[in-house]
Amino acid sequence: MSFFNKITLQTPESVELEFTLAGIGNRAQALMVDYILLGGAIAVVIFTGSMLFAQFTPRLQKWYLAIALLITFGIFVGYFIFFESLWQGQTPGKRYAKIRVIRDDGRPAGLSQATLRALLRPIDDALSIGFLMIVFNKQEKRLGDLLAGTVVIQEERPSNDQKLILSNQSEAFADQLLEVSNLSLLLPDDFASIREFLQRRQQIQPEARQNLSRQLARQLKSILELETIPFKSDAETFIEAVFLAYQQQTQRRRSHG
Repeated sequence: MSFFNKITLQTPESVELEFTLAGIGNRAQALMVDYILLGGAIAVVIFTGSMLFAQFTPRLQKWYLAIALLITFGIFVGYFIFFESLWQGQTPGKRYAKIRVIRDDGRPAGLSQATLRALLRPIDDALSIGFLMIVFNKQEKRLGDLLAGTVVIQEERPSNDQKLILSNQSEAFADQLLEVSNLSLLLPDDFASIREFLQRRQQIQPEARQNLSRQLARQLKSILELETIPFKSDAETFIEAVFLAYQQQTQRRRSHG
């Protein structure tokens, strides 16, 4: 028996992927951590402002209160927008609780989704509206999720003892890619898509898996501006080689940085 609901999302490539919904407990845990951090930041602003408040004239005090409310709201909303858009759907609280926000098609949440969710969070928090919607909605969506087209899932990353199983050929092919291709053309989001495919390919039906791997390989070939692949391999081995080559290039940059 599972204590968490499952959800099946269809990607733009018409491939169905199954995720585990975060659950109200994990989401509450994440929100508690985020609100502790937010409370600390807002407390610093209030303390700093109170030191200056007494020095203002009554008219300036009214303006200060209005500005302070805007700053507080900006910090509250900006916190969620900043982290969820840059950390691929995670805030510090969500990272701690091992959950994240994704779009309804399985792709990472972007700036527009993070902004909508953040702006509607005060409404969701008022009178526990968001809590009730999560409990009684099969996809566990609050108002912000419904309008942003997002869902909150459990993070499913392989642990250190569950590394990706890659073919032996892909390591040799990765070395060749480092020599003939410009891997800097590959964006972090592209690498995330490669990793997502390699992590979940065992869950995809054989025919759909083959079609998706071919499509992804064609996209990578186009991104890397390769007229021809410098070695003979199937689509999945090529994807594995790109994955390893990108990792190696990133490690080299860090070691030289």
